[in-house]
Amino acid sequence: MSKKKIPPLGLALALCMGAMLAAKAETPAQVLAAYAAEAGAPGNPQRGQALFTQNHGQTWSCASCHGALPTQAGKHASTAKTIAPLAPAFNPQRFVDAAKSEKWFRRNCKDVLSRECTPGEKADVLSWLMTLKP
Repeated sequence: MSKKKIPPLGLALALCMGAMLAAKAETPAQVLAAYAAEAGAPGNPQRGQALFTQNHGQTWSCASCHGALPTQAGKHASTAKTIAPLAPAFNPQRFVDAAKSEKWFRRNCKDVLSRECTPGEKADVLSWLMTLKP
């Protein structure tokens, strides 16, 4: 069997395209659109704020660590570790990676709700966070 050789230019182009795809960042609006599409309904900022600030029968609410208005740094309720602002307008690194967003929703929803959030709840919270502007 003969092995096909990839021309150097072809290899460089393939590596460049792969790096561009890996570096592609989503926007908060794209992450929100994906949650809304999965839920079959747009996010509702009022429901998102209520979910975020209310206690749901557990020790913590989202606001316990992120603050009732997550436009400033928060502090983890048990470790006291500083948490960067959650609202995208106050922290441009928030909600620009769908996998990372999903990881933190999964972890935090289990702490706050004792279950994973639904796509609709994620859309609601993110739609509220996106209304917070400087």
